[in-house]
Amino acid sequence: MALVTTKEMFKKAYEGKYAIGAFNINNLEIIQGVIRGAKAKNSAVILQCSTGALKYAGATYLKAMVDAAIAETGVDVALHLDHGPSFESVKEVIDAGFTSVMFDGSHYDYEENVAKTKEVVEYAHARGVVVEAELGVLAGVEDDVVAEKSHYTRPEDVEDFVKKTGVDSLAISIGTSHGANKFKPEQCTKDANGILLPPPLRFDILEEIEKRIPGFPIVLHGSSSVPQDEVAKINKFGGNIKDAVGIPEEQLRKAAKSAVCKVNIDSDGRLAMTAAVREVLATKPSEFDPRKYLGPARDSLKNLYMHKVNNVLGSDNKA
Repeated sequence: MALVTTKEMFKKAYEGKYAIGAFNINNLEIIQGVIRGAKAKNSAVILQCSTGALKYAGATYLKAMVDAAIAETGVDVALHLDHGPSFESVKEVIDAGFTSVMFDGSHYDYEENVAKTKEVVEYAHARGVVVEAELGVLAGVEDDVVAEKSHYTRPEDVEDFVKKTGVDSLAISIGTSHGANKFKPEQCTKDANGILLPPPLRFDILEEIEKRIPGFPIVLHGSSSVPQDEVAKINKFGGNIKDAVGIPEEQLRKAAKSAVCKVNIDSDGRLAMTAAVREVLATKPSEFDPRKYLGPARDSLKNLYMHKVNNVLGSDNKA
């Protein structure tokens, strides 16, 4: 198995009515957790790096660790740049050996987004790399991506955008949001247990986009579900995370049965890892060996990703 692009992954996902998980990576334990979870469920996977991850670990280190993970497990992996803000950021990772990139021109006006995306596509395609772009704006905060307000994708723009840019997949805005605090409490309702429930995703927009670009792979960013058990564990062992709310998993599963071929999940992994580390340090205060708390964190991540593959993405046994 090998480092691959998403082209064949997405073709199989679209036809099979499932999605591929795109999980953000920053270090060895996260990479191992994702890869081992994917291997256990016989699922292809996308490992993606934000600009924050590249600043933290460096493209060369991350690429080398991903190569090592593929050699260990034999899983097909696409290595992807998440939210590349400029042509230069995209060029850097393509030259480092990434197989997929996202250029995020959503903060530009429409025509400038088209022009800049097309420039990225021309450079990437000449080197065998696939490109994801974005129409619409997601609210929230994740690494270097910050937006106070969301703007839903306009279905009437998508066909023109795809035709003019030549992109391989398109990230849309239908109500997902970055970070663990995706919505303000006043935007939500509460269930019988007092858990905040966010506004439902705009499946009407998704369905209209599917009609306009049939067979084309759609991407959902900001799709963490923010497991409340992990939030509770963090708070139990000294954390202070308030009003954290995510996208209900049943809505993401519904989306994964449509044209959505890629679902981005980052905050859930951060929560699971932090919860595991906090529990060890709180219950074993004399522990100072990083392996003794990063090991359980890695195991927690593996279990989380196995759950996502099974119950959210539907990509188990599809590799």
